[in-house]
Amino acid sequence: MVRNVLGTVLALIGATAAVWSPFRAWYDGRLGRHFRLGELFSGGGITAAHAELFASLFLPFAFAALVTLAGLLLRSRLAVAFAGVVVLGFAVLWMVRQGQAAGSLSVAGDGSGLGLGVLGALGGGVLLLLAAALMAGRVRATGPPPPDDGTSPQPKPRRFGARRLRNRSPHHTEEPQPPTGPLPGG
Repeated sequence: MVRNVLGTVLALIGATAAVWSPFRAWYDGRLGRHFRLGELFSGGGITAAHAELFASLFLPFAFAALVTLAGLLLRSRLAVAFAGVVVLGFAVLWMVRQGQAAGSLSVAGDGSGLGLGVLGALGGGVLLLLAAALMAGRVRATGPPPPDDGTSPQPKPRRFGARRLRNRSPHHTEEPQPPTGPLPGG
């Protein structure tokens, strides 16, 4: 239970960091929500054009956050890990495309180069993967055995004394009979 609680907390922090990252500076002071999502997959690459919110990097990160919430509700490690891969994948894809457009990626203290938005996305993705690894997942309930569907071998009849019950209905009950004959020790 402690593992699930810690995994849930890490997953929520990771999803929050991922969703918040497009509202931070990504490169040269430009916000992540200003990068068009289609530019990551087009031949032209990253341009200076601004994007609408739901056509920007915000969309895959919001999707990953929804998958994370569903994974936490269902206790699915796979869903949380998938969300982490989506966040990291889009952040790395953006870095590759931005590096192609700018010629190189740099980090500078004056606000030029990579910004905190990229760090938030990468950190959020890593936290989601750590949360998936930490979570215990679903607990499998051990219930009664499944009903016999006729494919399993039939159990042997029970023996009562020297007699075997054969061809009896399962609903047939018989009163026990007292033993006949001399009693031992008497």
